[in-house]
Amino acid sequence: MKGASRARVSARGYTDEHASAGIGARLPALDTWPNQFPGYEITIRFPEYTSVCPKTGLPDYGVISIQYTPDKTCLELKALKIYLLAYRNLGIFYENAVNRMLRDIVAAVKPKRCVVRGEFTPRGGLTTTVEARWPRAASSGRSG
Repeated sequence: MKGASRARVSARGYTDEHASAGIGARLPALDTWPNQFPGYEITIRFPEYTSVCPKTGLPDYGVISIQYTPDKTCLELKALKIYLLAYRNLGIFYENAVNRMLRDIVAAVKPKRCVVRGEFTPRGGLTTTVEARWPRAASSGRSG
């Protein structure tokens, strides 16, 4: 079709739609509660992470770790669990999932610092670990 825009497709058949899948999906809200103490870190580990590959539809598994220094609020754990469980049927790449989690957590809790780390189970002999940090490095060119 003349003049119509076409999605970019890689040599392996990955499209722009695959690359951005899940980033804007509606997920359950994260809730917070007022922090009572300054100067400490919280680490949360979710060993049952599951999502779906946006290209193949195959399940992905891993461990998500969230470490943050709270400021005025802390993440409410039940809401966080419901949020993380919502990824179960979501088509999203590992890298996007970890960065999406960081973005959503920072928006909800406004921490002094935060690291989200995803350690994903082997697929085809490869293990993948993705780590996203806030505040973002000045040279990254992207905002959280």
